[in-house]
Amino acid sequence: MKKLLEELTGLHGPCGNEQPVSRWIKDRVTSLVDDVRVDALGNVFATKKGSKPGPHLIVTAHMDEVGFIAKKIEENGLIRFEKLGGNDDRLLLTQKVQLRTKKGMLTGVIGSISAHYAKFDDAAKVRNHRNLYIDIGAKSKEHAMELGVEIGTPITWKPNMEYLGDESTGRFVGKAFDDRAGCAVIITMLEELVDTEFSGSVTAIFTVQEEVGLRGAQVAARQVEADVAIALDTTAVSDTPEETMDQSLTLGGGTGIKVLDFSLISHPAVRDTLVHLAEEKNISHQKEVFPGIGTDGGAMSLANHGIPTGVLSIPSRYAHSPVEVIDMGDLQATKDLLKEFILSLNTDTQFSFI
Repeated sequence: MKKLLEELTGLHGPCGNEQPVSRWIKDRVTSLVDDVRVDALGNVFATKKGSKPGPHLIVTAHMDEVGFIAKKIEENGLIRFEKLGGNDDRLLLTQKVQLRTKKGMLTGVIGSISAHYAKFDDAAKVRNHRNLYIDIGAKSKEHAMELGVEIGTPITWKPNMEYLGDESTGRFVGKAFDDRAGCAVIITMLEELVDTEFSGSVTAIFTVQEEVGLRGAQVAARQVEADVAIALDTTAVSDTPEETMDQSLTLGGGTGIKVLDFSLISHPAVRDTLVHLAEEKNISHQKEVFPGIGTDGGAMSLANHGIPTGVLSIPSRYAHSPVEVIDMGDLQATKDLLKEFILSLNTDTQFSFI
């Protein structure tokens, strides 16, 4: 999945501006499924029918990444910006960004005062993003506009995926793993289903605007009648030395089987089925209880008359930053368990609450 993940994370698609990702995924999955469509918001729906009757499953991952949007161009060419999604002000200074204009991509950097001025400043101060600016090298407002920048220009971290350490670690660092990693898992699963018999049908939904309130999933979920849903997303691990970390979820510990987050209490029958399959097939896994996160699974579970929903989480360090870190073993375990779940479905499968 490395090449696939590298291509996906190289795409420019912050919240509400996912067009390059929607187009790329639509083109990639068309030959793998029976039907593909894109709705008015940009959600991509790809349906694959099995060879035998069975339940209809939704699998979903979001395409958007946290980013920014140009808010004002100063007279000297520096660009003020607003956030798209949950960016941490502490991480912004001196980071490289990429602006997507109608003329092409531009590289910029979020500026900061020189270290030589630090003695005149409050070293403990974390400046609000509204006090910061992006430098694209423009010499004036007119120059910035000539380069293609305008109010509303979407901005992301500059693409930068590579091995963390070297290939032997099996770990990658880069931007937008949240949740292009989930998209990569679903695409790989669809590729493997091409030559695999299974029961029922699967609709893969690649959603928009998850990072600003599960908006794409709320719209998408109402368009599909399903018997069960599995959402895929990254989740923040707690295995680093900070005093707030409780070591309950670890990088390299396997796929996370969601028990609870702030958007969803996983359906017991779906959760138990995932745990049983992971144990039976010897797939590395860990249970996740983390109220500090939400996923498209929350929106799926409330759709129509209610859809029994579970979540598979890809462990991640340094979420919502330009240096997110994931482990290939966890990615593989997530794909393996998702596929086993699909293969376990048959005409007798029911996900009853009692």
